Amino acid sequence: MQAIFLKTSHLMLALTSSLFLSTFYVSAAMDSKPNILLFVADDLGIGDIGCYGNNTIRTPNIDRLAREGVKLTQHIAAAPLCTPSRAAFLTGRYPIRSGMASSNRYRALQWNAGSGGLPANETTFARLLQKQGYTTGLIGKWHQGVNCESFSDHCHHPLNHGFDYFYGMPFTLLNNCQENKPPELDAALQAKLWLYSQIVALAVLTLTAGRLTGLISVCWKTIGYFTLVGCIFFISWYSSYGFVQYWNCILMRNHDITEQPMRLERTASLMLKEAVSFIERNRHRKFLLFVSFLHVHTPLFTTARFLRKSRHGLYGDNVEEMDWMVGKILDALDKEGLKNNTFTYFASDHGGQLEAQDGSAQLGGWNGIYKGGKGMGGWEGGIRVPGIFRWPGVLPANIAIDEPTSLMDIYPTIVHLAGGTLPQDRVIDGQNLMPLLQGRVQHSEHEFLFHYCGSYLHAVRWHQKDSGAIWKAHYVTPVFHPPGAGACYGKGICPCFGEGVIHHDPPLLFDLSRDPAEAKPLTAETEPLFDTVIKKIRRATEEHRRTLTPVPEQLSFHNIIWKPWLQPCCGTFPFCWCDKEGDSTHSL
Repeated sequence: MQAIFLKTSHLMLALTSSLFLSTFYVSAAMDSKPNILLFVADDLGIGDIGCYGNNTIRTPNIDRLAREGVKLTQHIAAAPLCTPSRAAFLTGRYPIRSGMASSNRYRALQWNAGSGGLPANETTFARLLQKQGYTTGLIGKWHQGVNCESFSDHCHHPLNHGFDYFYGMPFTLLNNCQENKPPELDAALQAKLWLYSQIVALAVLTLTAGRLTGLISVCWKTIGYFTLVGCIFFISWYSSYGFVQYWNCILMRNHDITEQPMRLERTASLMLKEAVSFIERNRHRKFLLFVSFLHVHTPLFTTARFLRKSRHGLYGDNVEEMDWMVGKILDALDKEGLKNNTFTYFASDHGGQLEAQDGSAQLGGWNGIYKGGKGMGGWEGGIRVPGIFRWPGVLPANIAIDEPTSLMDIYPTIVHLAGGTLPQDRVIDGQNLMPLLQGRVQHSEHEFLFHYCGSYLHAVRWHQKDSGAIWKAHYVTPVFHPPGAGACYGKGICPCFGEGVIHHDPPLLFDLSRDPAEAKPLTAETEPLFDTVIKKIRRATEEHRRTLTPVPEQLSFHNIIWKPWLQPCCGTFPFCWCDKEGDSTHSL
């Protein structure tokens, strides 16, 4: 009996010691500010990754992150397109609060030489981490604007938003960036520019004739002004057919253009080299590295070593190349002994684009069981994305959490980890995820999430925590083309308003905990709580709208139109060209 008592005592002591040591090491790790490594893919669908169920595309490195950390299965983008989604990610705020949500059909920045972009009065997580002594870097895609009033004021540039170092595209990849690809710039915008050019030209001719004949009293200064406006519209229209590659497809290092146009065959090599170099340079200091992949946006340029290697065509090849790059960057962390002291995150900016096709070949992502895709503000396929976190010794390994979370949550989470404080002069919509990721709480802090398409509210999600239900009410949904197709084929992406949408009153209601594919809408006849849920969501929406304040719209037609005086140019405008990279890179 005494022997049993002694064995039991020793066992209890061992368990207590183990628990104490575990708690001590987690506490010690938490007391030390971690490095922050953020991976964000472009247009990647949640169904494109092995750890989310894909068995035709190989993603061993992203899957390894999930095995060694926490996988979120209900991680939600704040917008279904890149410019507004990334603005929300950087600021922790719905894009409508910063003016990065559009009320017109141009829902993303169209030119490097537009004047719209992330306002200077918005505070990014990079700026807050800078104040905490972090060295901050962005490698890859920006797409938050460049200039405001001149070609070199760089008011929207990453270095004006808290990043110490930038290497990448100030814009985004387009088909126009690759030879022999169909142009991707908005055809409707081209038509509108041509129409405006004709209208202004007619006005100039009429005013000139009237002035010369004395029939119209108008000064030459006014005619000159109309002529200038007409020239801008005409040049914008003309340049959209031939100059996009030179004016939009550029690489920059900090404020300097290094390639114009960029050479896609070596872009992946350059991005990888820059990311690894940033880690090596800053291994002895705290850093934030945001790797904003150009993958897997069209034109899906993929280097030779990955072409025709996947079982999912060119798109799969591109995903596998991105996964390999993730692995190489993680290897750089391991080499420098930084793995256990780095908070690592992987996500996509929104869902995959279903309409991206080349004949019968699918060039966009797969969104798993979820309806819809890129551009659709309400349907899950456009906004539910991968969300993976790893911090060895602090976060548990190989677990999944099915709670509503948002890309906006990264903002307060990493500011907390860095020892910073959130701005008190504005609404921050994100929530600190650490208690949820560590298992200290069972539920997300989000009770409601609001799903916008541009500046139009399309759907609202209510997490009823006491019952486990996740209600989602759709007020507006896109009209699929052809009917029942699940996407807007032939239109690029689905619209947010106008004849291309349907308004629902009462709204379509789903319980995502029972119907994540949003296949069978509930009604007052099939769901006893229907009226109660709709009233609760309506009240929450009214309260949310009361927190919104008017701000300048950064994606207005005036702000997105090409302006020659804002064009970044290496060389002699308009024939901008340079190659400062030379042969400094090696092929993958």
